[in-house]
Amino acid sequence: QVQLVESGGGLVQAGGSLRLSCAASGRTFSNYIMGWFRQAPGKEREFVARIRWNGAITYYTDSVKGRFTISRDNAKNTVYLQMNSLKPEDTAVYYCAAKFGFSTVSTSSDDYDYWGQGTQVTVSA
Repeated sequence: QVQLVESGGGLVQAGGSLRLSCAASGRTFSNYIMGWFRQAPGKEREFVARIRWNGAITYYTDSVKGRFTISRDNAKNTVYLQMNSLKPEDTAVYYCAAKFGFSTVSTSSDDYDYWGQGTQVTVSA
């Protein structure tokens, strides 16, 4: 089992920044690909970003490219999502997720093994 706990959400004005953190425990963190997903009210959960086990390769959904940065610190068992130039449409509950393995091309939430409880991000216009 892997336990994931997100933090760092909150209310911010459009154009502002937030940094989300996700602390992992339970298994060897570096054995897992880490991802961020989000779910807005009335919408399906959507992929935001993922990072390979060693941080060497990252991938983003088009709507956040150039604004969001995913990173990880395996020594601290933590993955981060730096969100800049936030827009009202970024408002959602943000979830971190762990997928066992070293690489993937999947953006499907079905392929991730463990999930955090989520943290709310609200961007006001």
